[in-house]
Amino acid sequence: MGSRDAQQRWLHRLLQAASTCLLFLTMAAPAATLTGNWRDAHPGDVPANVLEEAYTRPLTSFDPARMQVFPSAADGTWVILRQLPPWTPGDRVVSINTPGLGAVSLYDEHGRVATTSLEDFSPVVHGHGRLMFNLPASIPASRPILLKFEPTGMPPGAITVSTRSWPDYLREDSGWVAFATACFAVILTMALMATCFAVILRDMTFGWYAAYLVCYVLIQSVKTGYIFHPLEFESLAGMGDTLAAAATALSVSFSALFLLRFAKIDDYAPLLKMPVLALSVGMPLLVVLRATGVGVLVQTAALLLQPLLLIGASLLLVAGAMAAARGSRHAWFFLVGWTPLLVLTALCGAQEQGMLAGAPWLPDAAIAFGAFEAIVLSIGLSDRALTIRHDRDRARQLADSDPLTGVHNRRAWTDAALERLDQGMARPIALLFLDLDHFKELNDRYGHAAGDRALVAVSAALRDELRPSDLLGRFGGEEFVALLQGVDRDNAMQVSTRLCRRITRLDVHLGDDCEPLTVSIGVALRTPADTLQSLIERADAAMYAAKLAGRNRVVCSGPAGPTLVRREAKLAR
Repeated sequence: MGSRDAQQRWLHRLLQAASTCLLFLTMAAPAATLTGNWRDAHPGDVPANVLEEAYTRPLTSFDPARMQVFPSAADGTWVILRQLPPWTPGDRVVSINTPGLGAVSLYDEHGRVATTSLEDFSPVVHGHGRLMFNLPASIPASRPILLKFEPTGMPPGAITVSTRSWPDYLREDSGWVAFATACFAVILTMALMATCFAVILRDMTFGWYAAYLVCYVLIQSVKTGYIFHPLEFESLAGMGDTLAAAATALSVSFSALFLLRFAKIDDYAPLLKMPVLALSVGMPLLVVLRATGVGVLVQTAALLLQPLLLIGASLLLVAGAMAAARGSRHAWFFLVGWTPLLVLTALCGAQEQGMLAGAPWLPDAAIAFGAFEAIVLSIGLSDRALTIRHDRDRARQLADSDPLTGVHNRRAWTDAALERLDQGMARPIALLFLDLDHFKELNDRYGHAAGDRALVAVSAALRDELRPSDLLGRFGGEEFVALLQGVDRDNAMQVSTRLCRRITRLDVHLGDDCEPLTVSIGVALRTPADTLQSLIERADAAMYAAKLAGRNRVVCSGPAGPTLVRREAKLAR
């Protein structure tokens, strides 16, 4: 219960951190107030005529501070911006946020001044997560700004446009770079940790999760242009749209494979196992179709991508919810991390269709919640790793323990004893070989249940008398072995004598007229020539000598053979 409360506190803190981060993003320096108009570009358009037209006849207006999607025109789209008073002198920057992968040009009345895009690597100053044009102080702030969104076959972005002074722009731009870098660093750190766990634990659940995180970083870094500036991967220029589509399809596939194992869909939602598995196989096929370069296949992949994304995301959400409702603890981690990101992805998709124009912070929120999801699911994976370790430790304990008495079984005791013998001769070692007297007659007379009770009582007494560091095991049947470190011959004899007396005093009801339990003990002190096998054999021989001498006694194995070191009054059986 405490662990679950701690996890809930962590999730609450993460939500607070994400909210604080988003609040920081919305506190950018105020931009100058702009008004905007646009129209489709036509062949033969002259920039001076376009500017004059903006004054002589009404064009479609828009608010540059709100998200705007311009229709894909065959010759592009003209955009005219005007800054409202008060006007401030000095150099200014026109900033175009979330422009997509198409190119944008700045014009004056004489013609084109500059052209840029997220994939542009010309030797000019580039924006980060945005496009920018420098407006020198020689251009009055009262003069209209003419932009042209060049024709492109790639999906248009939902843009906002602003003008700022250079100091304000640099402050905003560096803040966004710091924000995006921090988010991507968190996600990739979680991916690296998951990869390490996948290798160490040999569990592909962590591998699928790491692959999904890498794909998500690739998607966002292409959409924002981060992979081009500031990372400067010039070799990827012109491949952004293909990379983003491939990463999107693969991210759904990897997340489906991750969910199958992480939330144990085959146990908690078996009816959805095959649909989720089909999704994980089907999405990479779209990547293959797009990679063929065949026009029909590429168009088919492009048409299927968005519908399959919607269906796949909904399927994973339903599968996670069903698994969580039926008792999958880790499915809750998936839902907490996946649901906000799914909602944000859907909202960003709605923005690209011209909706939610008043929420320009949504694209950055998708990056922030990507980091949030990475942390939440990493906590879930850590919990899963701890659960796996606990289960393995429990299985190992069960495999190493005698099911009746709870002490080490023969195999586990042998392995542990070998490890101790390998530590060298620095500390003396004594081995005690104990055998319950007349155990066969006890079983024959009172039944196997009584014999089991006797073995349980004897093993409990031995545990109580021996130190926690002493290695106790059931060697077989009614035989027990104990390896004592740091004891000499006299100490070993004292311990053996105490064990004999303790067993004799046991009050175990086995049946009417049942005589007290007794035990015969053989002791062997380790010598440089001993192996574990020879040590056991000498202690076993000493135990049989104790049996022949009348039972209920201790015999020590020495160079001259077994020596009787303690004798109790013989108890006739």
